[in-house]
Amino acid sequence: MLYHLLYPLSADFPAFNVFRYITFRSGGAVLTALFLCFVFGPRIIDWLRSKQGKGQPIREDGPQSHIVTKQGTPTMGGFMILIGLGVGTLLWADLSNRYVWICLFVTMGFGAVGFIDDYLKVTRRSSKGIAGKMKLVLQFSIAAAASVAISLLSTDALANQLAVPFAKAVLINLGWLFVPFAMLVMVGASNAVNLTDGLDGLATMPVIIAAATFALLAYLVGYSTFAEYLQVHYVPGASELAVFMAALIGGCLGFLWFNAPPAMVFMGDTGSLALGGALGTVAVIIKHELVLVIVGGLFVLETVSVIVQVISFKTTGKRVFRMAPLHHHFEQKGWAEATIVVRFWIIALILALIGLSTLKLR
Repeated sequence: MLYHLLYPLSADFPAFNVFRYITFRSGGAVLTALFLCFVFGPRIIDWLRSKQGKGQPIREDGPQSHIVTKQGTPTMGGFMILIGLGVGTLLWADLSNRYVWICLFVTMGFGAVGFIDDYLKVTRRSSKGIAGKMKLVLQFSIAAAASVAISLLSTDALANQLAVPFAKAVLINLGWLFVPFAMLVMVGASNAVNLTDGLDGLATMPVIIAAATFALLAYLVGYSTFAEYLQVHYVPGASELAVFMAALIGGCLGFLWFNAPPAMVFMGDTGSLALGGALGTVAVIIKHELVLVIVGGLFVLETVSVIVQVISFKTTGKRVFRMAPLHHHFEQKGWAEATIVVRFWIIALILALIGLSTLKLR
C-alpha cells in the first residue's frame, strides 16, 4: 500500500524513492509486524485467556510433566503472528504482485483451518479438533488453488518444472504432476511445522531461520543479474516475496517474546499450519522445493520420527523412540526443555547454512 501511495511521489519528493527498494520495504515489514505484536500481544493474550478459561487442552498421551507445567496456557496465539504478517505485507509489499496474494491466500487459509481446529479443541475441552481427514481435505483444497495459480503465472521455461539443488542446469518437467507435487510441498510443510510445535519456542525460531533464508533466496532469484551470477533459475517477480517473508519474521519475533519459556501463549494450529504453509508456498514459487527439505530439515526429522514410530509400532508392536515427535523422545530421556529447544535451534541454523550453500555449489 505504501509503495503505491508514496513511491509515485518520488519525482517531486526524492526521499520517497526509498520505497522503490525491496530491502527498505522488507525492513519496514519486519518492524511493523514486530511493533504490532508488542503493542497488541498482551491484549490478545488477555482476551484469549478470558475466553478459553483453562487454556489449551493438554494431550494425555504426551509427556506427563506438560499436564502440570503447561496447564492453563491459552492457545491460538498464532493470531498475533497473522495480524503482524498480514498488516506488514499489505503496508509494505507491491500489491500488484500476484505471488504476494497467493502467499497471503495460503497462509491465511491454513490459518483459518488451524483456527477451526483450535476452536474445537478449546470448546470441547479435548486435544482432538477437526478430524484428520477433513483437515487434510481443507488444506489440499487451498493448496490446489494456489498450485494451479502458480503454474499459470510461471514463465514458459519454468512452468511445471522442478529444479534440482547443486545442479545449475537441471530441470525436471513434472507436467500435470506439478500441481499435486506443489500441493504436497505446501501441506507437508504446514503439518511438519505443526508437529514441531510441541515445546515453548521450539518451532518459532526455526521458522524465523527458514523464513530469513527464503527471504534471501527469493530476493536473489527475483533479480536476473543475481540469478545469472549465482546460476539459479530466474523467477520474475519473486523478489517481492522477500517483503512477505520479512513480515513473517517480524510476526514470529514478536510472538517469540511471549512464547519464550515459560510460554504465556501457544501459537496453536492457527499459527503452525499457517507458517508451514507460507514457507512451502514461497519454496514452490521460487523453485526451491528441494532446498526447503534441507533448510527445514528439523521439521522433516520431526515428521519422519512420527512416521517411523507409527510404522514400527503397527508392524512390530515396538517403539523406535520413547515418544514421538522427536523432541518428546529427548524429554523422556531427561533433557531439560530449554536444552532441547536451544539445541534444535542450533540444528535449524546449521541446516539453513547448508541450504544456502546450494547457491554456490553448482
